[in-house]
Amino acid sequence: MQKLQMVDLRRQYLPIKNEIDAAIQNVIDTTAFINGPDVKAFADELAQYLDVKHAIPCANGTDALQIALMALGLQPGDEVITPSFTYIATVEVVALLGLTPVFVDVNADNFTMDIEAVRKAISPKTKAIIPVHLYGQSVDMAPLLALAAQHNLPVIEDNAQAIGSVYTFPDGTQAKTGAIGTIGCTSFFPSKNLGCYGDGGALFTNDDALAEKIRMIANHGQKVKYYHEIVGCNSRLDTIQAAILRVKLPHLDRYNAARRQAADAYDAAFSGNPHLETPFRAPYSTHVFHQYTLKLKGVDRDAVAAALTEQGIPNMIYYPVPSHRQNMLRETGSANAALPVTEMLNKCVLSLPIHTELTKEEIDFITAAVNETVSQLAKA
Repeated sequence: MQKLQMVDLRRQYLPIKNEIDAAIQNVIDTTAFINGPDVKAFADELAQYLDVKHAIPCANGTDALQIALMALGLQPGDEVITPSFTYIATVEVVALLGLTPVFVDVNADNFTMDIEAVRKAISPKTKAIIPVHLYGQSVDMAPLLALAAQHNLPVIEDNAQAIGSVYTFPDGTQAKTGAIGTIGCTSFFPSKNLGCYGDGGALFTNDDALAEKIRMIANHGQKVKYYHEIVGCNSRLDTIQAAILRVKLPHLDRYNAARRQAADAYDAAFSGNPHLETPFRAPYSTHVFHQYTLKLKGVDRDAVAAALTEQGIPNMIYYPVPSHRQNMLRETGSANAALPVTEMLNKCVLSLPIHTELTKEEIDFITAAVNETVSQLAKA
């Protein structure tokens, strides 16, 4: 058995090598490196996949979040409600623009934003809500959208970890995450479910006016070259990455299905272990398992992680320090926020390898080692 990887990008690449290589070579041959035909084609294909009116590529997922906040015209001091249990990029852009992050707790089962906590956090200064579809599963969007509409608040979906996830509304209608709120944002970082071979990102909206403003902001605030109407930035998806993503997009549903299959095998193997709680699957959305994240009970999580690493089994803690306790925000006083579920999760979550090429042999090896390690350490 070859060396295990958290995400095995090489094995994913090999079956589509000829398509990928040809796509890259075509960009090189045409020398259309910036805003080449593949960028627009990918944007159109992605919009069709998500069933959203506008898909606007940009340089990375963090830029997507920043551009979304800029497009909404938020001003320094405005409050943005966001979970603390997320990758720092979600919060970083809020602070970068001089906005005030207001942290809310998450649900203990599916790790996503607690809607009742959002309700209590809304104030006259609240100007936007950022739900994070964490680990591959959607926030419960129907009640969140109803709450946002009640207070006339835009919703910016952080969909960096859940592209391809389908949300089902109470009336049975469905929509893909990222295409539900006012603006959706995603990342094409290589390890994502739809990843390129460098950095990349995109924004999504059904609002024509917002789409025009987003395009301007991402292009130095201009519609016509050298005529800059608003303050913007330089955030482009380069053509080589767009060409790679065009090849990979038709495989996305298959990739997500392979992740779910691996997660099913993990679930079955861990079902009898009282020290392991397998990922919850909400009835209102499909889970695309960007991460397969366990909750450990009655055992030292860090000791388990170290022991697995010694056995050659990759694992990660997403995330060891919650956003509200990060040093970058210490002057805001956010460390005083009462987020008991977030604090609990930061001490007990552990993510295992999950990707499109996991074999039965690898899963059997990983699960046997995890079960044995956890049981031994629980007795210590």
